[in-house]
Amino acid sequence: MIETLSVFQWSILALAALCIGMSKTGVQGMMLLIVPYMAMAFGAKESTGVILPMLCMADIMAVAYYKRIADWKTVAKLLPTALLGFLVALFVDKLVPAQGFRQLMGWTLALAMAVMIWSEIFGKENRWMHKWWYSALFGLLGGFTTMIGNAAGPVMSVYLLSMRKEKMEYIGINAWFFLVVNLLKVPFQIFAWDNITWGSFSLNLLMLPVIGIGALLGIRLVKLFPEKAFRRFIQIVTILSVAMMLV
Repeated sequence: MIETLSVFQWSILALAALCIGMSKTGVQGMMLLIVPYMAMAFGAKESTGVILPMLCMADIMAVAYYKRIADWKTVAKLLPTALLGFLVALFVDKLVPAQGFRQLMGWTLALAMAVMIWSEIFGKENRWMHKWWYSALFGLLGGFTTMIGNAAGPVMSVYLLSMRKEKMEYIGINAWFFLVVNLLKVPFQIFAWDNITWGSFSLNLLMLPVIGIGALLGIRLVKLFPEKAFRRFIQIVTILSVAMMLV
């Protein structure tokens, strides 16, 4: 697989590795800017198999750094229905052709964006966050979107912003949630979708140093963000990523 890659594919792969590292350790949402280009370079469905191992590597780095910052009650509320979201995604996979995956991801993220805007308008008046089904719904949508295209970032952003999580707590919850979810996805990607191979994994290993550089940059940059600026950045990146998926 390595021998057949074009200059464009190598460039997008390296940029994706850098963005994934930055996204996982602080600059949330950076990875979403590269998802559409990875879909263009490797195919919408195939790109998920290239991205997932890099996500797992970056998740481990993030957890190693933020290991003491996490709200496990929040993570526990999301995981059960996230697993259900996996199964829904596998079912949808049988119905949607490969070329339809990009649009499917885009419209799913558009739904998440609409919820984010609604939450921002109503702010503290949002009482849904206290309902049992609120976390369950976002867990389901997160599991579905992460399985379909490693694109659960906006879903989690909407959820955690609506729950009024502070910057460091937000990052810690994301780190632990996605470490568990992404590791659980690996068997599905290998045996159900057959899009993680030794060839694709060799690319991931080559990108490990680039992921590490991105992780260090993310740690440095997130310290420069005030709380309000951090929140606005996540919202803007979410909106941009959705727009790129639907073009």
